[in-house]
Amino acid sequence: MFYSFLIGLAILLPLFIHFRFPYFFKECMYVLKLINVVRLMTKFRSQTPCYTVLECFQDATRNHPDKRFIIFEGEFYSYRDADRISNRVANALRDYAHVRAGQIVALFHGNAPLYVWTWLALAKLGCTVALLNTNIRSKSLVHCCNCCNAAVLITDADLAPAVAEVLPSLRKQNVSVYVLSDSCETDGIVNLSAEVISASEGSPPLSLRYDISIKSPALYIYTSGTTGLPKAAVINHERLWAAAFLLRMLGVTSCDVIYIYLPLYHSAGFLIGLSGALERGMTVVLRRKFSASRFWDDCREHKVTVIQYIGEIMRYLCNTPKRDTDHDHSVRLAVGNGIRADTWREFIQRFGNVRICELYGATEGNMGFVNYLGKVGSIGRVNTLHKMLCPYAFIKFDPETEEPVRNSAGFCVEVPPGETGLLVAKISNIAPFNGYAKDPQQTEKKKLKNVFQTGDVYFNTGDLILVDHDGFLYFQDRIGDTFRWKGENVATTEVSEMLIMLDFIEEANVYGVKLPGHEGRIGMAALKLKDGAEFDGSATYAHVKNVLPAYAIPRFIRIQNTLEVTGTFKQIKGRLVQEGFSPNTIRDELFFLDDSEQTFVPMTEEIFMLISEGQRRL
Repeated sequence: MFYSFLIGLAILLPLFIHFRFPYFFKECMYVLKLINVVRLMTKFRSQTPCYTVLECFQDATRNHPDKRFIIFEGEFYSYRDADRISNRVANALRDYAHVRAGQIVALFHGNAPLYVWTWLALAKLGCTVALLNTNIRSKSLVHCCNCCNAAVLITDADLAPAVAEVLPSLRKQNVSVYVLSDSCETDGIVNLSAEVISASEGSPPLSLRYDISIKSPALYIYTSGTTGLPKAAVINHERLWAAAFLLRMLGVTSCDVIYIYLPLYHSAGFLIGLSGALERGMTVVLRRKFSASRFWDDCREHKVTVIQYIGEIMRYLCNTPKRDTDHDHSVRLAVGNGIRADTWREFIQRFGNVRICELYGATEGNMGFVNYLGKVGSIGRVNTLHKMLCPYAFIKFDPETEEPVRNSAGFCVEVPPGETGLLVAKISNIAPFNGYAKDPQQTEKKKLKNVFQTGDVYFNTGDLILVDHDGFLYFQDRIGDTFRWKGENVATTEVSEMLIMLDFIEEANVYGVKLPGHEGRIGMAALKLKDGAEFDGSATYAHVKNVLPAYAIPRFIRIQNTLEVTGTFKQIKGRLVQEGFSPNTIRDELFFLDDSEQTFVPMTEEIFMLISEGQRRL
């Protein structure tokens, strides 16, 4: 009888837990995986030199040298190929460019196998690599090299002309510039392609990396901010591993094939995609850039099982013409951030039962969330162990003052479930904030002090998150002087500074406005013209196209007599954001960037309707 009772209990208890606590078993599995990752990190930290992603790649090369590592434009490269080519690149850079261990090298290069070989080569030489956004130009390009103290810049044939424009400024900073492509001849840029071909395939000595620890900087990845110029987030080897382990946490194995079309200068493409693939020893299908029309054909051709996304990408795929082959693919997992709930549902309905795993995190942040439960529209769920290891909270925030709300004791106030709050994460040894290179002011600006007790310090994510009554998290909005468009953060101050360079513009207030059917916010600028001046749409078009990356260009212009400011002379954006770009509600002159006319044209009801209905592509 007693044994029957135990058997019955063993059967009923799991059922009771499943119905009473529906997420219990999945959360337990996630915690076990998390514990295993912590164990591995502890093991890697103790080795001398520490075990890095590079060592992981070299182990994969020894374990399966002939396995395909990179597939790119009809070419196939094995792990052995990657090791040998990167050794040649490393030896050429060491012998002819005199690149030394400990130096910082800026990589200004488009997606290609050579990007991967160059990074591997620099890692073998013991260098820290700054991954430059390929959209930056002129002042921003020089700034990115300066703020990380780059000694060397390596570029490709397509971007060499942009580098040539700022060569005098780079030389003043003692930055040497090289290109490794045999098709590039640009004055002032040294081409090392011949030297790479003839270089030794022997591995650089391990002694070059002997001083590297888990806390040593591995990368600088740039993020836009309120300063108006990119900031170099410091990514040490510990942080690189944390991102690389995400694919492992989601059940990805060495048998999987990942499709990477996101730019490798981006944290998603490099940290999660490429580094995650190296950690798993898997095959990477690499593409120069995203193509909606080629996406599923590439996946079918190369038997892709894992894809990455940002919210816009999924929407673009859903907007492609339907085909009979929409379900004919091997993709089982999509990893990314920014997908809307309606796009999520549409994607699954259209392309089959693909597991979508939404992530949340910031390049420079000290914590993140993983929606391993698959709740549509959510970025994750409050996990007790996670919160114990990396304390975080959602606090009340005043959008008018752009400051957290504090109680009578001077401490922040947590919001109850069901309300939106500002996400802050405690800075600790387990969850450090490494800050920005050569930018202590911006580093301090991201810290929030005396949050719940005197002396505590939290990382201010700048993101507004809603926690429902079941503990699921939903991203609501961003605060401050940045907005997100097409997967990139747009710094409004930088755009404003570029606009007022035009001699007929006196002031510019840049902000992002919602666009029906799109993720993020699209750029708009309210302008005050100089006395007696008129708005020149053609000159403005030519100027912004020349000085700004495509994602940062304002698509709408609003002309105002005065720009509204606060008592402390801060520009007010809230009302402008709410009013949007409708000519039916705005009496100021409105203009729209028309690429076909290469100018800003007057905004009409017809253009507004075409944009609102999704018939005009932006």
